[in-house]
Amino acid sequence: MDAVNWALEVEAAAIRFGGVQALAGVSFLIAPCEMAGLIGPNGAGKTTLLRIIAGVLSPDSGRVVLSGIDVTRWPTARRVRHGLALTHQIVRPFRSMTVLENVTLAAGHRLTANPFAALTRIARAAQEARAREILAKVGLAGEDSKPVTALPLGHLKRLELARALAVDPSLILLDEPLAGLNHNEAAKLVDLIAGINAGGITTILVEHNLAQVMRVCRRLLVLDQGRIIADAAPHEVMANPAVREAYLGPGREHAAA
Repeated sequence: MDAVNWALEVEAAAIRFGGVQALAGVSFLIAPCEMAGLIGPNGAGKTTLLRIIAGVLSPDSGRVVLSGIDVTRWPTARRVRHGLALTHQIVRPFRSMTVLENVTLAAGHRLTANPFAALTRIARAAQEARAREILAKVGLAGEDSKPVTALPLGHLKRLELARALAVDPSLILLDEPLAGLNHNEAAKLVDLIAGINAGGITTILVEHNLAQVMRVCRRLLVLDQGRIIADAAPHEVMANPAVREAYLGPGREHAAA
């Protein structure tokens, strides 16, 4: 397949922090509209990898290619304009703004290099309308005028997703979106994420909740000590001895769960 046909290519990405090799030559391809789970034990390098893809960190070596364009040296803002969105494990809304203002700000990102100008432009009405549509899509209709400080964690997670959708991404990176949610909340949010992916947005889901990841992802990439140790369908990955050892340590017989 031609390079331009891949939604994402990560080629031999490596980065070191002091004496720690956080990533050691990570390579993989993601097809358009694919939903892949990126899993691994704590400290495996998952968040570091997402930050390199997003441009928050620059790799010591290797390349990141989005939709056929080498973006390795691009800043995050330029990657966002090229179709990338990233959500954070710790939700980071603008707490002095309402729910609607948070999403409107993201929806206006293409209008100006100054993001806060998106709240004062004449075109704000169109951006607000778009923001309201997105809020309804993620289950936050009617929450528009609330301050974000009034939202429970489950709704804050949906707001984080709404802000990501507002930048019109073709690829979305989700860093532990289910963290802190109970079983019911996690199941509903992952179903929402799967629905967004089914609508045509390529999705990489980093998550420790393996039961939910395996329910919605047809492919899992397993990262351990900065290296990809498995890349296959969920049932194949969970049967892989290297994966069991990474999660449970050597000599254990039961699959990670």
